[in-house]
Amino acid sequence: MRYVVWALRLVIFVVVLMFALKNTDPVSVKFWGDYVVPDLPLIVVMLAVFVVGAIFGLLLMVPAAMRRRREMVRMKRELDRLQAAVGGAPVNTTVLPPEAVAPMSPL
Repeated sequence: MRYVVWALRLVIFVVVLMFALKNTDPVSVKFWGDYVVPDLPLIVVMLAVFVVGAIFGLLLMVPAAMRRRREMVRMKRELDRLQAAVGGAPVNTTVLPPEAVAPMSPL
């Protein structure tokens, strides 16, 4: 499986490299206020836009991740409180097979 992953990475790298080599034409990037950056390779502009988009995407995920982390801490506190209320006994986490709960055939 490891070789398949490395082969896939190699194929993706070659495809991206070929794409980069084909997109080296110079372009002018125009910003607001008549600010222009002349003669940048197109692949540099595309890579910069990709990186900025990835950063924005990660920043948009931060609030949800923080919310999940707070919920997890709250639930752990609740579990500790409930275990202390029961007398400190650990919660029974034995996994029963499905047949023990609901038999497959009638008796």
